[in-house]
Amino acid sequence: VQLVESGGRLVQAGDSLRLSCVASGRTFRSHNMGWFRQAPGEDRKFVAAISWSDGTTHYAEFVEGRFTISRDNAKNTLILQMNSLQPDDAAVYYCAARAGSLYPTIRNADYWGKGTLVTVSS
Repeated sequence: VQLVESGGRLVQAGDSLRLSCVASGRTFRSHNMGWFRQAPGEDRKFVAAISWSDGTTHYAEFVEGRFTISRDNAKNTLILQMNSLQPDDAAVYYCAARAGSLYPTIRNADYWGKGTLVTVSS
């Protein structure tokens, strides 16, 4: 599985942004997917995840209620809808995939994309 993120750009605080992650390969549908982010000088952090089987979602507390993760298995696409963006949300956003029943984590992901940069001005 190859993952390619897109959609990152410069926005203003309060704006919304939609990130996409397109996966190649036929195994996308059997992989749990996740979004992570890494700001300059900081460790990579979990943002959100979604299961392949029933679409169950899980969010980091700092994005709960503002971000929504979704997937379109027919298009092999993972989406992160981000609303009410704040300067603290600025980071490189990565998608990751993990086969099996568990969500991808920073230490346990089978595949990573190269990331897309989100910049938020105040």
